[in-house]
Parts: sequence; structure tokens; C-alpha cells
Amino acid sequence: MFNSDKKTSRRSKPRRRDASAGGTADVYSQRSNRRADVQNQRKRSSARSFERSAYGSGNDSYRAQASQGYGRVSSAVPMTGEEARFSRNANSQEYVRIQKLKRKKSRRKKVLLICLLVVAVLALGGVGAAWAYYSSIEGSLHKNVDDDLMNSLAVSDSPSDPFYMLLIGSDKSEDRDDSGEFGDTYRTDSMILVRVDPKEKKVAMISIPRDTKVNIPGYGYQKINAAYAFGGAAGAVDAVSNLAGVKINHYAEVDFDGFRAVVDALGGIDVDVPMEINDPEAGGHVDAGLHTLSGEEALILARSRHTYDDYGSGDNMRAANQRLILSAIVKKVMSSDIGTLTSTVSTLANYVTTDFSVASIVGLAQNLQGIDTDNSAYTASVPTTSSYEDDIWWEVVDEAAWKTMMKRVDQGLSPTEETVIDQVTGVVLSTAGDGGSESSSSHSSKSNSSSSSLKGVQVSVKNGSGISGCASEAAAKLTPLGAVAETGNADDYNYTTTLVIYDQSSQASTAQAIVDALGVGKAIQNDGSYSFSGDILVVVGHDWA
Repeated sequence: MFNSDKKTSRRSKPRRRDASAGGTADVYSQRSNRRADVQNQRKRSSARSFERSAYGSGNDSYRAQASQGYGRVSSAVPMTGEEARFSRNANSQEYVRIQKLKRKKSRRKKVLLICLLVVAVLALGGVGAAWAYYSSIEGSLHKNVDDDLMNSLAVSDSPSDPFYMLLIGSDKSEDRDDSGEFGDTYRTDSMILVRVDPKEKKVAMISIPRDTKVNIPGYGYQKINAAYAFGGAAGAVDAVSNLAGVKINHYAEVDFDGFRAVVDALGGIDVDVPMEINDPEAGGHVDAGLHTLSGEEALILARSRHTYDDYGSGDNMRAANQRLILSAIVKKVMSSDIGTLTSTVSTLANYVTTDFSVASIVGLAQNLQGIDTDNSAYTASVPTTSSYEDDIWWEVVDEAAWKTMMKRVDQGLSPTEETVIDQVTGVVLSTAGDGGSESSSSHSSKSNSSSSSLKGVQVSVKNGSGISGCASEAAAKLTPLGAVAETGNADDYNYTTTLVIYDQSSQASTAQAIVDALGVGKAIQNDGSYSFSGDILVVVGHDWA
């Protein structure tokens, strides 16, 4: 369709003239020969584009022919009107203008065609590359997904419906594999049950202590992190589903190496570290305060529990920090540019195992775009009590409190009615989001509610300083507020700080109310080191004086 020499246009068709009109037939014969020469020359020039001959002899020949009068029409036949308008008289301004316009349009068409062809080729090549990339990512994400796992997962009715997913952090790592110390058996270092509501843009994250006591079919009572070792991903899903009483729809697992890599792919994450971390067993040191954490620093924060040995349950503190990090990751992902997201997805594919397809991940990210992580990302931990049985430390679930928590979560509410922050460490133990009250920092914020919160609370007050009468003095401050107090002596008098110790996470606000009433001390959750009767244990330290 682009070979113009095979079809003459209306304007290029030779006019038939009578030979008696003054020799014009000879002129048109010469002109026809010239046209053929020019067309042949154009073909040769096109074939030799950008060669010297295209700009040398060809143009010289064209000018030589023009100088010999091949373009002139005999004056014996003057033309006027339309005939003159469409004459091929090279001296005609109209003819020259039209010819230039034709050549310009022809060049435009060719340029447009070339552009379209280039775009088409690039598009086809891009689609092919994208498909190869997509297939590679999909295969990597599903590399360890087996039939057992898929059979354990429930199918969602609609992508926009709320769903539950289990996030697993395993203790796999390249260093661990290279050491060969543990063989090929892995445990879950962290387990988080997540409820996602794409339509309402809300997320609830509930940490499950790895020492939680559960009954695993065929193995009896075990710590829940053993479910992964016994039954793989499917075993972990079944154990958590039975514990929570909900169907789990999706699964995602990341190991230590992957956790580091994902955070680094995002360019780090902004986290307000509540307390300085100095834990060699977790990998090192992280300063307190607001920082952009690298992957290595985020992993240290996520793994550290011995930092909190003197402040209560290190496992609960660690779980809270893990949820803090996950919220920071979600926030960073939602605000990242396409280049960062592409890098992150590529990294995820290398280290993450999930049943999610790439399309599902993209769709979920789009649905959650604009989520307010400060108010719509709820966090908590399964309410448990530490128990030492048969030389084993267990976390025993408070069934009543757990049932209440899951009922709230299943309704799309926050796991707890109020936000709970540990007074001493600053670790956020639970977040209630919009409308939640904060059971933490200032003494004045809780002093007004102390009376009602202590009504009927059984408090055991012990003298841990050796200061005569200090236990009775402390009890005297609590009984007017409704507390039922008993006094006695601690196991020794070496307590520097007054401690208010509680067993269950739901008692954190009550413990803080006691601290406020006493005016000294700190509230900590029992890690199993303290045995006492009643609801709360108070050990009066040397700060009482």
C-alpha cells in the first residue's frame, strides 16, 4: 500500500495532448521519462540512505535534468483556470506548493507509521516481559504452597469481604542453615492472626505467644509454635484456626533473611522505638526514639525479648514491637512509588511464601490505599497467664477474655476497648484506634478513674524494702479506693523500685491505676517469676521513702 510507483494519482496521470498542439507530445514524453528517472532515483536514494551517493550524484542528476528543461511546458498551449492549477509546470507556484504539501503529508504518514510500529513492538515486548516477570513472581510466591496448606485455607466469598490470614515468622535463615545445628526442622518465631476488611479499610493484628498451650491432635498439649514443626504451614493454620474459632483464608510466611530484605527494599521504615534495645541474643543494639530502621535494625527490634527481662513478660513486649513494625511496613508500602513497590514485590517473591496471587496482592493494595494506620490498624495479644508446669513454662489462655476479644474482632471492632501502653517501657501492648482511650502515660489521666477501677480488686501488698510499716502505708492508700488489700513481707528487701505486678493483659489498666494511687513504682506483667494470691501483687521498694 506504500509503493506509490505502482499506482499513479490523479495529479500525476499524464494529460493526453494532440501532437499538433505544438510538439507538446514530445515534451510530455520527455516529462514521463523524467518522472521515471526521478522515481528510480528516489528508490536508489532510499536504498542507499545516509550514503554519500544519496547526497551526491543522485541530486546532481536531478538538477542536471531540471536544467535541461524537462519540467517546462511549451508556451504554445497556454493554460488557465483549473488546468493551470493542476499543471505540472515546475514554474507554477501553486504546483510547487501542492507538491511540497504532498511530500510533507507523505513524510508525516511514514513517521506516524514508524512510531506506531515502534510502540507496537515495544508494547508487545513489554507484555512479554511483564508476563515472564509475572509468572516468575507467581512461581516464587507459591514455591512452598502444597495441597495440605490449600486444603486448610477457607475460600472467601468475595475479594471485598473481610478475611483472616495467618502471618508466620519462621526461624529459617541462611546462617542457621549453614550451621546445620538444627537440621531441617523449623519453628515459628512469631505468629500473628490478621483480620483484614478491604471495604472498611481496617486491619486487626493479634499476636499469639509462641508458648501458648494448645492441644494438637496426635501430639497432645504442646506449645503452639510446635504445630509448624509437626505439620508445616497447614499444621500452623489448623492450630490457630482452632484456637481463635475462625476460618483462616490466607497464609503468608517470611523468614529472618526475608524480613531484613523487605525492609531494606522499602528504603527502611520509620519506627518510634519505645525503649533502647541492647540484646546480643537478638543481634545487637537499637537506640530509643524515632528512627528510620534498616532491615537489620528492624529485625533486632522484632526479635528482642531479653531487653525486657526486668520489666515483665519479654515475649509480650516483643510481640507488641513486631506489630509496631508491621504497621510501619504497611504505612511505608502504601506511600511508596511504583519503583519501590516493584523492588519490594520482587524481594517478597524471593523470601515470602503465600497462597496470594500477584493479582490478589495488587487488588488488596488498591483496596487498602489510603488506610489510616494510626486509627484503623488495631493490635493486641492473646490474653494469657504464665504458668510453670512439669518444668515447662506455658502461656495459658484466659478463655473468657479471649472469647470476648475475638467476638469484638469478628465484628470489625478493635480487640480491646482501650489502648494499653506499658508505663515503664513505653511499649504499646494494644491499640483501640478511633474512640479508644489510652491507659498509660500521665498520672492525671488515670487519677480520676482510680476509685471505680479499684473497686473489689484484691491486692497483695508486700514489704520489699525493709522499711518498717511501708506495706501497711501502701495498703492504706488503696483501701479507700475500693481495693481489698492484705499485707506481708516479700522474699527479700532488695527491691529498689516498687513493682505493681499483674498476670493478664486485661489487668494492665488496673495495675496502672494502683501505680497512680501510690504515686511511685511501675506496672509490669508477670512473666511467671512471681507467685501470689489475689488480682494484683504490690512489692514496695526503696523508692517509697
